Amino acid sequence: MSNFYKILAAAVLSVLAVGSLSACATAPMDMSSVAAVIDVRTADEWNSGHLDGAINIDIQSADFATKIDALDHAANYVIYCHSGNRAGQAIDYMKGAGFTGSLENAGGVADASGMTGMKVVQ
Repeated sequence: MSNFYKILAAAVLSVLAVGSLSACATAPMDMSSVAAVIDVRTADEWNSGHLDGAINIDIQSADFATKIDALDHAANYVIYCHSGNRAGQAIDYMKGAGFTGSLENAGGVADASGMTGMKVVQ
């Protein structure tokens, strides 16, 4: 019987682990207080499809810090990329640079579209 409980415990832990993998918000949000939606992907990724109305500030570009630092540090932003990883890195940078507004990681393009209600365009 102890093997049964071990398997059951492993199954429960697996379900919890998979459920917690999403670090990005995906629920629709009120966009009225958002100053900008920022796509931190490369220009090639941007050209393959981005949210209509978003701005592109490539986290891998040499001028990323300059462009981010020029934004209103007290405003609210939604940041997305391909999977949420680079968006998280951008948010970490922004927090370190003194941004005090809400910084939402919207994950990838499809998740960001669902969260913001913005359409994907090319």
